[in-house]
Amino acid sequence: MDDMTFIPSENPGAFERHLIRKNDNPLFEERKTAVNSDTLREAQEKDHEILKQFMMDFKETMLKAVEFKPNEDSEVILEIKDSLDKLYAASATVADDQTRIQESIKKFLGIIMQAVRKGAGDDGQALQELDQEDAAREANFSFLESKLAADILDADSPIEDVDLVPTLLSAGKDDLALATQLFDKAQIDYVLTEAEKLLNKLESQGEDVKNAAENFVFIEGYKHYLEKNQ
Repeated sequence: MDDMTFIPSENPGAFERHLIRKNDNPLFEERKTAVNSDTLREAQEKDHEILKQFMMDFKETMLKAVEFKPNEDSEVILEIKDSLDKLYAASATVADDQTRIQESIKKFLGIIMQAVRKGAGDDGQALQELDQEDAAREANFSFLESKLAADILDADSPIEDVDLVPTLLSAGKDDLALATQLFDKAQIDYVLTEAEKLLNKLESQGEDVKNAAENFVFIEGYKHYLEKNQ
């Protein structure tokens, strides 16, 4: 082992978060991890590479955004808007505090959306669709306040399919409240079925699953909410 000591980051990235999530956690069974200097270093290095790419993408998009003109071609406007939306989602998963970057992205998105609305003129249907897009974006950004929800939504997330159920059962209540809303009833049914099998198995092995069982009840409650509001 390397003599250099690695300590958990104050604002870890997705790989370090998942490593810590799995640390000596029986819910992950044979996939549970042990956090030490070697495993931390490996996760932090992965997160650092992702952060470097994110910062490059952010700078590139900001250069396009600051050169943006009110009469810009619609294709260019939509490309910048799409890039900013993706950057905001990425900012919720990468390491370090990205609050200032998120504020910058929101600012430029506001400018872009003003230009799009101007282009829509008096087209009522187009303006209504833009209102719906703004509302959907705001809802998505609120989900991304939860690191767990952000990690689940990330296409390159270290949370593999096989880790989803133990991840939800390990989550804090605030994270779980947001994360469960990402799933439809069929997906929640699957999560509950697999979670029940896992909890029964671990309980029979003498593992303490009290917190996980509480999360199971919470997810079950969300299922009933979905059924009631269908």
